[in-house]
Amino acid sequence: MKVRKIADLLIFGLAAAVLTPAAWAAGDVERGKAQAAPCAACHGQDGATPLAADYPNIAGQNETYLLRQLQMIQSEQRSIPLMAGQLNGKSEQDLADLAAYYASLPAKIGQAAGDDEQIAAAQQIYRGGIARKNVAACIACHSPTAAGNAQAGFPRISGQSVEYTIAQLTAYREKQRTTDELFGGMMRDTAEGLTDTEIALLADYLQGLH
Repeated sequence: MKVRKIADLLIFGLAAAVLTPAAWAAGDVERGKAQAAPCAACHGQDGATPLAADYPNIAGQNETYLLRQLQMIQSEQRSIPLMAGQLNGKSEQDLADLAAYYASLPAKIGQAAGDDEQIAAAQQIYRGGIARKNVAACIACHSPTAAGNAQAGFPRISGQSVEYTIAQLTAYREKQRTTDELFGGMMRDTAEGLTDTEIALLADYLQGLH
């Protein structure tokens, strides 16, 4: 059962984070800030992007997740055409410093626009999943406030634009985004059971969850 698989992988992720802290370089916030000027055009001066449909808000995102994504983008394991060449020449320490800097900034939170019925439906999916479709509860990895799990490297998913969250969940569902490979594809497994309507409900709900 997919839900059981996800629970097992969550335990594995937590154990990996505890047992292998040396796998991640220690980032320096001030050095990261000094490197961040070119990033501001797309991600905003304070990590809150003015181009929210295409780029994520990265202020307050957890350091482990940010570093992992930067590594994947640099190695082209995660293909983002809009990021092409942006990390060329960056050392592992440079990436760690950038991750530390953006993690140190206050997270940005929006506001859900749905009505009470829509918010309640999204909350049910987030907190309880959809058992009949083997969709696991998001809360298991991303916390009650959608702040993620910094130790395990599960990302903060609150405060993104509706358009951005829809794009990411859809990409996981369609197997176009595979950055969950470390955890056995659990985001793809979860998103596989979500309809377009359910994804849109979650995206709106997560925009304001904190």
